[in-house]
Amino acid sequence: MASYYPVFLNLKGRACVVIGGGRVAEGKVRNLTKHDCSVTVVSPRVTPAIGRWASQGRIAWLQRPYREGDLKGAFLAIAATNDNEVNRVIAEEAEREKALLNVVDYPPLCAFIAPAIVERGPVTIAISTSGASPALARKLRETLEGSELVQYADLAGVLSKARREVKRRGLVVPPDRWQEHITMELVEMARDGREAEALELIVSRLAEGKEAP
Repeated sequence: MASYYPVFLNLKGRACVVIGGGRVAEGKVRNLTKHDCSVTVVSPRVTPAIGRWASQGRIAWLQRPYREGDLKGAFLAIAATNDNEVNRVIAEEAEREKALLNVVDYPPLCAFIAPAIVERGPVTIAISTSGASPALARKLRETLEGSELVQYADLAGVLSKARREVKRRGLVVPPDRWQEHITMELVEMARDGREAEALELIVSRLAEGKEAP
């Protein structure tokens, strides 16, 4: 089984191609449209949602089967077809074009696999079993979504500002000290709309006993 290197891709302005127009392709297209990239769908038929996005100009739709050349200039491609032979041809073109390819439910042809995702604000948690068990990845995702731990994501804005303030003051704060002061108390303050108060509290705690170098 392949060992996959975890990575988050910046797709802004990149050309992405989804081959297939069914329910699985719809989910892939929906996720891609969140990331400010150029999405093209290649399929004779598509779901109502994909058709609507195309009519709105959010994506491009080539209303025909895949043909060689469709991946020219693509940064990322997803094959969501049920035809193994077509998927192999797509994989060969992706290799020639140096495009990152995901073939749904067939890791041997994939340059990358899609993880199960937990999103809360700007925080994204990606879960992968390296293709061993998508069902397990989904179970872990659903468990995390209902976990108190994910609530810490509500502090992302406060901690981003705190990081900038600590840098502005020229303070050197070890990672362990940050961890010590990321607490549910701050989460509750942020959730209650008291972000400024939470920011002041964590910065003051981080600055205790610290001097600029």
